[in-house]
Amino acid sequence: MTVAEYLSNQAPDRAEALTAIHDMVMETNKKLAADVSKMMGADMIIYTLKKQFVYALGSGKKHMSLHVLPMYMVKTIHEKYEKLFPKAKFQKGCINFSHANEMPPAVVHQLLTECAQVDMQSIMENRKKK
Repeated sequence: MTVAEYLSNQAPDRAEALTAIHDMVMETNKKLAADVSKMMGADMIIYTLKKQFVYALGSGKKHMSLHVLPMYMVKTIHEKYEKLFPKAKFQKGCINFSHANEMPPAVVHQLLTECAQVDMQSIMENRKKK
């Protein structure tokens, strides 16, 4: 399944929200590759940089999710955006939301722009050394 097919298979309100986030992901980091594959047992859009996982975007039964590895790896980003998305539910590395209004586009764009500056390859290499 292609990304376009995945997005078009969502309920209209979810398709609109997920498409907007997908477009922002691709705009803020043009080096990413996007493909639909399984994550946590469900189809999601998986974003990678040189085959390294960076983000995932999915739609489950109860909510939509944006998985953000840079946010998981950089505590200050997590703390900052947990406050800026008060209606969304934060976990270690993902943001769950039921409605688009829980994810204000300007704040999502800001988050993705900040995360694009994180050198994930260096962080992952340093973790492997430990």
